[in-house]
Amino acid sequence: MAKVKLAQPRVSIIILNWNGLEDTVECLESLKKITYPNYEVIVVDNGSQGNDAQVLKETFGDYIHLIQNDRNDGFAGGMNIGMKYTMDNSQPDYLLLLNNDVTVAPDFLDHLVEAAMAGASIGIAGPKVYYYAFPKRIQSAGSKVLMVKGLSFSIGDKQIDDGQYEKQQDVDCIAACLLVKNEVVQKVGLFDEAYFCYWEDVDYCIRAKKAGYRVIYAPVARIWHKVGQSANKTNVGFRDYYGTRNRIRLIKKHATRCQCIIFFIYFFGYSFWFVTGSLMYRRKMKQLAACYRGARDGLFDSDAGSKLYG
Repeated sequence: MAKVKLAQPRVSIIILNWNGLEDTVECLESLKKITYPNYEVIVVDNGSQGNDAQVLKETFGDYIHLIQNDRNDGFAGGMNIGMKYTMDNSQPDYLLLLNNDVTVAPDFLDHLVEAAMAGASIGIAGPKVYYYAFPKRIQSAGSKVLMVKGLSFSIGDKQIDDGQYEKQQDVDCIAACLLVKNEVVQKVGLFDEAYFCYWEDVDYCIRAKKAGYRVIYAPVARIWHKVGQSANKTNVGFRDYYGTRNRIRLIKKHATRCQCIIFFIYFFGYSFWFVTGSLMYRRKMKQLAACYRGARDGLFDSDAGSKLYG
């Protein structure tokens, strides 16, 4: 008796564009070559200053569904707009949250969906990520979070790929490309918009794991990441402010009491002063001020400093 081939799950690919037309075009061109058949592409233009939205619509037409946001709501808020749209209108089996500064292998989505479907408890899956400028050099084979230091480590970062990370495994978090099961979104919700930018993906993976889902790294799926393209277009101090503030927010939100105590001893006993000395030595006073504002706002759950760096 012939084996019946099951229909492939529907995937909604969501991409956020913010003043990154060239990167987004290259990302979409690579997506047009993928072999996975059952997907749609939603592009959210997050209040770009130029004519990005118009060019994207003229270039890609019906291949994308374009949503134009009239302001920059950050990565978390912009992605949420796309997630809300597809959950309300498409009800896909999976949502693929993809950075605009990546290119993808033609078969990456086939492998990612196959890995995600391998177990009922798998809620989020991510690929092997390479550096765009160094195509054989790994940027991430998934990430580990060290709560007591408030740090997220990319597994395999900067290593030449020699087959050392070919095993599928559970990880703490995924970045740049998250395949999220619809059920996870229904249960866990959307990104926490309080982060605005940075650490929101770590927060989301932690929330999914707390809800009982696994986060896995799927090595056969491959993408190439340009790293930090959007941040390069921001105000001086943007990364310092949001990186510091959100690091503290994540620890306060997710760490145990013991982990919190160890983190704050480490942070204010060593890390904070090391960064202070380093920035002062390099005379980067604007970045130093941003770090101090980020630490203050993280401690007191304030967004006061965001008006300077948003």
